[in-house]
Amino acid sequence: MNLNEIAKTLDAAAASAKATTQISATESFTEEQAYEIQRLSLEERYGRGEKFAGLKLGFTSFAKMEQMGVHDMIWGRLTDSMWYKSGDELPMDQFIHPRAEPEIAFLLKKDLDREISLDEIPEYIQACAPAIEVIDSRYENFKFSLEDVIADNCSSSAFVIGAWQPLPASLNDLEISLSFDKEIMQSDSSNAILDNPYLSICNASRLAAKYNQPFKAGEILLAGAATPAVFIELDKKITAKVGSLGSCTLLPK
Repeated sequence: MNLNEIAKTLDAAAASAKATTQISATESFTEEQAYEIQRLSLEERYGRGEKFAGLKLGFTSFAKMEQMGVHDMIWGRLTDSMWYKSGDELPMDQFIHPRAEPEIAFLLKKDLDREISLDEIPEYIQACAPAIEVIDSRYENFKFSLEDVIADNCSSSAFVIGAWQPLPASLNDLEISLSFDKEIMQSDSSNAILDNPYLSICNASRLAAKYNQPFKAGEILLAGAATPAVFIELDKKITAKVGSLGSCTLLPK
């Protein structure tokens, strides 16, 4: 199989907002090959002037990992063109079948080039904030295998981050909710993120080092969804609230 050709197909699907057939329908490939396809696909974006902005984690729920039959979380890359300001309009014609998830974001204080421990987090992380991630699989009917979704940059498509806040001693037991207009669509506790959202930083540092992905000061990490994703509805304001951290919004248009 031609990994570069597959990467270009996925990039074209994202750029044109037109779904493509999942790779695993015709090819058998490994997780390592999937991450290489992801890397090559992002090179297409960088070639058009987009810049790496940070990392996102997926499968940060132990229950989700068990359900999917995997033993580790997955990760994708974020670019500056995916980054919206809170309150921005989200142009729906740029997506295929987008869904929203409430998350917690972290801002790096210094370069991360190795796996770190929980005790080291204050040294490397400057702040945290409420966030919304918009995921949009480039595959038809939002259906894919584990390898498919990794190759497709873990469905990364857009995100918004609220006001940065100082790191609290703990991020456990925060109520996290996702609302459309004033209707709560999903809610859960921050404990749904690896039982401790700070562990997402440790795992991101491990995965970045494993796959030789530079992760530098000023870049961000999306810690993973606290609730199931919800299909986005036109003109219904999306709000993510994360306990004492506050909220952020997007308006699909």
